[in-house]
Amino acid sequence: MEHLRWLRTPKLDRPIMICAFEGWNDAGDAATSAARWLRDEWALEPFAEIDPEEFYDFTTLRPQVRIEDDHLRHIDWPVTELSAGRAGDTQTDVVVMVGYEPHLRWRTFCSEVVGLARAVDTRLVLALGALLAEVPHTRPVSVVGSSHDPALIDELDLRRSNYEGPTGIVGVLHDELARANVPSASLWASVPTYVPSATSPKAALALVRRTAQLLAVPVTPTDLEIASASYERQISEVVDDDDEMRGYVAQLETHYEHDDEPSSRALIDEVERFLRDQPTD
Repeated sequence: MEHLRWLRTPKLDRPIMICAFEGWNDAGDAATSAARWLRDEWALEPFAEIDPEEFYDFTTLRPQVRIEDDHLRHIDWPVTELSAGRAGDTQTDVVVMVGYEPHLRWRTFCSEVVGLARAVDTRLVLALGALLAEVPHTRPVSVVGSSHDPALIDELDLRRSNYEGPTGIVGVLHDELARANVPSASLWASVPTYVPSATSPKAALALVRRTAQLLAVPVTPTDLEIASASYERQISEVVDDDDEMRGYVAQLETHYEHDDEPSSRALIDEVERFLRDQPTD
């Protein structure tokens, strides 16, 4: 693990690793917002980070300069941060990894993650993602879970992933984990296509709830619930002022109401379409 920097050695009992990456698979910042919320809610402590030097194009993802209290300049690099600890008052140990999708050397990057997962004896890696989909902002957010592992599919009520086509860092990571015999799964939340640039606490809330359900860990995301209600109200105000947009959203709502399995199959289709539409150069 050449690029992994250990800050301390945590004492963990077969933890579950939750990971999220900023970038194209993080619509509305939902996946990383959910992962950070869980990290903060459980008061997890940093224990390792992946050095960014070999994995990022700094002309695309630039470091940030800030002035500290002593008036000295400090540069924040886009490191991948890992925190660990106990999930609330339960006996479940967790690791949360949050970072940016790498630009370079994906196999090396994933090897670092797999090496860490094996070093702490991870029993499951759960990747969070979010994508733009043809869904209304006024209805519950659909979250679809998938895996290649038949045992996990049955145990966690997931769907088998049959996707073929271009993939992102999450797909490569799942492949590397499978080769290392580390079980893994994904959760994807939907964000309305007509609000592509707004942060979506509603999708983050859905991912938090579904993650907590899979881990059998209770959470009380009151702040996300309040933010979600405000998010929905603000979008509704914008939509109500636009006749064309109001009609479009009404069509989405009608489709949602008449879907026997609201948006789950459609969301899987959207995930696959979204992946295939990504630039390959």
